[in-house]
Amino acid sequence: MRFTLSVALSPLDQLAELAVTAEECGFSAIALPDSLFYSEQVSADYPYTPDGSRFWDEETPWVDPLVASAAMGAVTSRIRFYTSVLKLGSRNPVLLARQVGSVANLTNNRFGLGLGVGWAPEEFAWCGAPYERRGKRVDEAIDVLRLILGGGMVEYHGEFFDFGKLRMSPAPTEPVPFYVGGHTEAALRRAARVGDGWASAMMKFDDLRDTIQRLHRLRAEYGRADVPFEIQAVCIDRFGLDGYRQQAEAGVTDVITVPWTFDGLGFDAPLERKKDSIKKFAAEIIEQF
Repeated sequence: MRFTLSVALSPLDQLAELAVTAEECGFSAIALPDSLFYSEQVSADYPYTPDGSRFWDEETPWVDPLVASAAMGAVTSRIRFYTSVLKLGSRNPVLLARQVGSVANLTNNRFGLGLGVGWAPEEFAWCGAPYERRGKRVDEAIDVLRLILGGGMVEYHGEFFDFGKLRMSPAPTEPVPFYVGGHTEAALRRAARVGDGWASAMMKFDDLRDTIQRLHRLRAEYGRADVPFEIQAVCIDRFGLDGYRQQAEAGVTDVITVPWTFDGLGFDAPLERKKDSIKKFAAEIIEQF
């Protein structure tokens, strides 16, 4: 099992050093969240908290995850980066293909695209994308991304996206893996059908284990049971060596963790204290696993 460092909500001037420290300490990847903006009011509940409230506010720092991946990739050589997860529903996939291809090339194929539909109607509307039929639109956007990133002269004529022959160069020299996020049945089916993996949000262990089992059944249904598949998990009630071993036994391939929270530190904690937490986690967990 691998370990990924989440840098969610960290000050932007900490990101480069956190990436360097994580690489030195044996983390396999950096997970980057996505938020386009903070709207004062939203017309839908946030789906991953019990009461539907957001756990950040208008002052919380966010960075474009693609820009951050390129910046951190420039100061590292081995560690990977992936979005966890990027909101695809409010984005144009042709423009996004240009961005993803650039990051993949600049990081020497150390980038994976974690993607989801998105939950806030305002993000769709204010970015010029329809909220209605968003799932079908995202399915088509995934097709567009894979087509363009595959290289060569391509064209696409779908219900939501339509373009003539084009080519984006250079294409990534290796396929960019797509990790599909979401806990709904539709999201799980999307992950099983077209994903190279599935990314969880915050889940209790029993729910996580049941969801992984459901994914296995769906992948078999789609004839993909033998295709390599990653499970990137944020489990909120299994920690320490025993807890991570339980996660591995349940099928988790990649634990997403925020080490400084175990030391009682907040997202805005000083950089040096966060680095100490990363080193401590590596010594106590990664090196023992």
